Amino acid sequence: MVPSRGSRLKNRGFIIPIGGAVRKRKNPIILEKFVELCGGKKAVIPVIATATKEPDVGAEYVQLFSEMGAKKVPFLDIQTRADCQKDEILSQFNEATGIFMTGGNQLRLSTIIGGTPVAQLIRKMNADGLHFAGTSAGAAIIPEHMIAGGRSGSTPTPRSVSLSPGLGLTNSVVIDQHFRQRNRLGRLLSAVAYNPFLIGIGIDEDTAIFIDYKNIFEVAGSGAVTVVDPSNIQHSSMSTARRGDAINIVDVKLHILADGAKYNLHSKEAIITISPEKK
Repeated sequence: MVPSRGSRLKNRGFIIPIGGAVRKRKNPIILEKFVELCGGKKAVIPVIATATKEPDVGAEYVQLFSEMGAKKVPFLDIQTRADCQKDEILSQFNEATGIFMTGGNQLRLSTIIGGTPVAQLIRKMNADGLHFAGTSAGAAIIPEHMIAGGRSGSTPTPRSVSLSPGLGLTNSVVIDQHFRQRNRLGRLLSAVAYNPFLIGIGIDEDTAIFIDYKNIFEVAGSGAVTVVDPSNIQHSSMSTARRGDAINIVDVKLHILADGAKYNLHSKEAIITISPEKK
């Protein structure tokens, strides 16, 4: 799946996966940055909470973005694939400058929204400049290849990860969330071993990456981002390993990036600005 091309006159909107457990009240840097990016007082941000069955999650984000000064924050009550066909849902995207997708179960997102007019509209509008942010499950579904589940642990095995189709806003990465908190290095390495043309990105809680139209991202938040670059892998035993076996992955590159660090997904280079030493 190739991301939508969009208009040649417009840059693609930011893609903002958040690692979950984002700060909502005390020092909510990530959410405030998202609202400002979407236009501040002119921002129109539909909230999609399809990933969760908890009724209050969507309402909480509606209130938060409204308190942060957004002009309109409609809640899109999408519970079935039939909802994704409704004009009253699709019309809510008309004025949108950003879209926010909450956490929960990413398989609910992919099975309810995947392939529907809502998914197609999100892809097209992001290509035409609309900013998209998703937290936890809403982050996992962003790329073409979505991590649907797996096991905790640092050692990769064929059983460490299960994959399914995502939204396809980008086809160059695979994303995992709650990364350090839930010990998910093994399953990210397994995802990359299955798909060595993808860059693996593990995002800690209360941490996000802001991917711009040039495919350069900047880290924001209180945690770190783990980048797994498989471009120079010399050997992987994924194709011959039994389901529970540990696998060999030789010459994989790993970066740990904190707030303010950048990474170029095209050149596969980390960009670190070194601040002058405090006197």
